[in-house]
Amino acid sequence: QVQLVESGGGLVQAGGSLRLSCAASGSTSSFNAMGWYRQAPGKQRELVATISSSGTTNYADSVKGRFTISRDNPKNTVYLQMNSLKPEDTAVYYCNAVLWIGWGGERNYWGQGTQVTVSS
Repeated sequence: QVQLVESGGGLVQAGGSLRLSCAASGSTSSFNAMGWYRQAPGKQRELVATISSSGTTNYADSVKGRFTISRDNPKNTVYLQMNSLKPEDTAVYYCNAVLWIGWGGERNYWGQGTQVTVSS
């Protein structure tokens, strides 16, 4: 049974930094993709950053140049280094992992989320 556990959230002033971690357990295979999504109050969940097993990354325009996603495949852990944080980054951040099954199939896993609050 796959479980994703996020950590590293908290309260920080604008301009500060946080590093989020997501540790996956219960899988003997590396996930094809892992990433971070976030959801602010009154808004829909949005993609923040993703990284494939080969290291290809993708970022939302709003975080490019400020956030960096990385992963440790043997540990099935993904990180999100968040620098130059802005109040608009305030949200619950969710870890996501995707495992491809056959052709065209996939399994998606989600963590419980960790709160990130950026004060002005």
